[in-house]
Amino acid sequence: MKSILNIVVTTFVLIFGLGCSAKKVNKIEVKKVIKEEMTAAKILGNPDYLAISYGGYREKSREDNQPTIPQLKEDLKLMHAMGIRILRTYNVQPELPHAANILESIHQLKQEDPNFEMYVMLGAWIDCLNAWTNKTPNHEIESAQNEGEIARAVALANKYPDIVKVIAVGNEAMVQWATSYFVRPNVILKYVNHLQNLKKEGKLSKDLWITCSDDFASWGGGDLSYRTKDLEDLIKAVDYVSMHTYPYHNSHYSPDFWKVPKYELKLSKKDKVNSAMNRALNFAKNQYYNVSEYVKSIDSTKTIHIGETGWATISDGHYGKDGSRATDEYKQGLYYNLLREWTKREGISCFYFEAFDEQWKDAKNPQGSENHFGLFTLKGEAKFPLWSLVDQGVFEGLKRGGNPIIKTFNGNQAELMKSVLIPNTEYQR
Repeated sequence: MKSILNIVVTTFVLIFGLGCSAKKVNKIEVKKVIKEEMTAAKILGNPDYLAISYGGYREKSREDNQPTIPQLKEDLKLMHAMGIRILRTYNVQPELPHAANILESIHQLKQEDPNFEMYVMLGAWIDCLNAWTNKTPNHEIESAQNEGEIARAVALANKYPDIVKVIAVGNEAMVQWATSYFVRPNVILKYVNHLQNLKKEGKLSKDLWITCSDDFASWGGGDLSYRTKDLEDLIKAVDYVSMHTYPYHNSHYSPDFWKVPKYELKLSKKDKVNSAMNRALNFAKNQYYNVSEYVKSIDSTKTIHIGETGWATISDGHYGKDGSRATDEYKQGLYYNLLREWTKREGISCFYFEAFDEQWKDAKNPQGSENHFGLFTLKGEAKFPLWSLVDQGVFEGLKRGGNPIIKTFNGNQAELMKSVLIPNTEYQR
């Protein structure tokens, strides 16, 4: 009887125990699949949600060569592997379905793998009348195309509410050096208010954040002429401020911070470059803090994030050997790492520009700097900022265009350093 009782008890315990274990396993599996719903408020400033600007164009023409869904998925998997969780796109123009295809690609990847996580800051391009035509741009009147651009952004935000977390009205649309297309702040304000009203009416998610992504000067961080009543109203209307800062371009346009000071002339080549890149970071910080000071004086509740900043790796123009000598992969790597360290520490989201090289931007000049801001080359080679990730094996099994992810310069840092130029001490633009 004793042995029979033991068998019964043991069997009961095993069955009951296995049942409990199964329930525990099921709970664990559910936790993996059911994640906390992320909003812009939870994503922006979160160091676990790295941001980047993304264009997946691989050819010299956007109009004739839209990236395919499989190509976009390749890129998305690469960015996901490097820790990126939120992308920035730039337009939703009907002839360029790039952003819509990115959203669909993310949607499909989420269906294939419940643990795949990626969100989007969706850009809506804003122009003035006669922008990009042979007519003189009229910066006092907006393009008739703007209304449709906003409507398309709204439609995509509603189609993919689990992915689109921010809509950005315009890209460098208020800065006056954008002579081909800039508009006055009242145009941006009009559409920001329109989107905010749609949120109030329940026609857009209440958690969707609205901003404009523009140059630091446009947000009052530079020339005082930008500080207008319309800009004040815009600051109050957006959910946060998205500003751009480019020490790289200022190595030509405002080179005082870039030149090697006299007290550093005896330093080694590497030390001169390292010091210059620290000055570049401080340049970006100063622009950020100038914007922050002004914005907070208008609305103390507003946060400021970086919508764009980056560093090109090739230039035959203002930033190459006959110019400021700002351009190479080593400098890009220093800037990228310094920037990420600072923004993570300060709780600032930084949509680093950009993930991949794109050759359409200066299609007639392959060596033009605009083609070479990517952290990956067109072939999918990882540039110097990402070498450590290659070493860690994070890209193992992933490809771009059939090419496995390898390091540029075959990972030979001595060869990389041969391409590095010391900042021009006497450079005059």
